[in-house]
Amino acid sequence: MPNARPVGKVTDVPAGTARPVTSADGDDVLLCNVAGRFYAIANVCTHDGWPLDQGVLFGKEIECPRHGARFDVISGAVLRLPALLPLDTYPVRVDGADVYVGEKNATSEA
Repeated sequence: MPNARPVGKVTDVPAGTARPVTSADGDDVLLCNVAGRFYAIANVCTHDGWPLDQGVLFGKEIECPRHGARFDVISGAVLRLPALLPLDTYPVRVDGADVYVGEKNATSEA
């Protein structure tokens, strides 16, 4: 993964939690640890622009604290209204104890 940016250590984001970080292209993203696997999504609800890092991670779903929209942190897909647009996703690489986040995936639609 070229242009990856180090965002912290594996131990910084325990399983079942999420933490805001900055992607390789400077975007505000949310690094999520789902049962030991790391995923990164845009840290903004596509419904109203509220930061998702204030929400709760339920397995592989993040819930926006403002209106309850839910997103899949793996694919960025909307799982519950009122959001209609998916989230951007970002590649994540773990190298030893270090976690890296790359630039926005080209397949992201939001």
